[in-house]
Amino acid sequence: MKGKEPLFRRGVFTFSGSHFLNDLVTTGMVPALVVLYKQAFDLNYTQSTLVVLMSYLTSSVSQPLFGMFADRKPRIWLYPAGVFCSIMGLALTGLAPSLPWLLLFISISGLGSGAFHPEASRATHLASGSKKALAQAIFQVGGNAGQAFGPLLVSLYVSHSGIQGLLWLIPIAFLSLLLTGQILPWLREKLETTKLQSKKQINGDNNLLGATLLSCVIILRSWCQIGVVVFLPFYLHNLTIQQSEILSFVFVGAGALGTFVGGVLADKLGMKRLLVSSMLLATPFALIFPHVHGVLSVLVLLLFGFSVLSSFSVSVVYMQRMLPKNIGLASGLSIGFGVGAGGIGSVFMGGISDIFGIATVFTILSLLPLAGSLIAVFLPNDRMEKKLAA
Repeated sequence: MKGKEPLFRRGVFTFSGSHFLNDLVTTGMVPALVVLYKQAFDLNYTQSTLVVLMSYLTSSVSQPLFGMFADRKPRIWLYPAGVFCSIMGLALTGLAPSLPWLLLFISISGLGSGAFHPEASRATHLASGSKKALAQAIFQVGGNAGQAFGPLLVSLYVSHSGIQGLLWLIPIAFLSLLLTGQILPWLREKLETTKLQSKKQINGDNNLLGATLLSCVIILRSWCQIGVVVFLPFYLHNLTIQQSEILSFVFVGAGALGTFVGGVLADKLGMKRLLVSSMLLATPFALIFPHVHGVLSVLVLLLFGFSVLSSFSVSVVYMQRMLPKNIGLASGLSIGFGVGAGGIGSVFMGGISDIFGIATVFTILSLLPLAGSLIAVFLPNDRMEKKLAA
């Protein structure tokens, strides 16, 4: 029976590890590097956040497209190639002579991430057996851990070496090929064995309204997450770059833990209930944070990150349930388009910062989880979707 399929641990943890490397450089290091890029190229706030925009825009636009292509014909070579390009693209920014070249290399990194996510998420789906939520939680924890360690790496190393220190990512890009290449034979065989069963696996109709509402929730959550990471160093101007990046690590690191806990609790509470409650729970912490200081601010930031990102892996599985006929597209929307929209939000927030100041940005960011929670109330019952997909 399908319900008794075991979890392929080596595969899931390989995909999680590659997710760590990919998101370490894209969603982890790129926002944290904005301060250094601003100094190196003498940029204003709007130009600085344009770097984040190009990274997230190329990733967010390409991921649904790569996902649709993958639904028609999986291309497993995009899995290792995507990780390689995402790391190599960022490494080459250490050689960028001007802003246009910087944006070009950042775009290559974003496209690599866009190619990676749909294939990696599909592969995780294949390796998950009957434990879809747990497998996606492990996969997403890898990505969120990369996002958390990205700012930490910037604060401990790149801030001292300068952007030229990013060139040391080049050997890591080649090492990533060893990690991803060793799982390709299994993945190729798995795709062949499941091809004959594909019709049996695609049950139920796509819920386009539910997918649209969920995308809106993911976008708001992404604006909040990326906004905090990008603007925290500017908001806490009395702290050093290293100190502010460590706070970013606390925020996203707590989110990685929340991602795993949310994936475990989803089967008991239900995905809709978890999504609504986690965003609602994040609201008071978001409102309090600008008004606290010292150790209390670290504690509030930790709880804020844990709660707002605890629905991360759940939203991926939720989207796959609502788009059972298009697993690749579902992954592209939930991980790519929705999350990548944070880059667009960061540029919008950058414009607000130039006009009204950083404090106004944090006031707006504090209201985004509440808006996401209200929209999530209107999502379809995930238990019904589960029965339709069964």
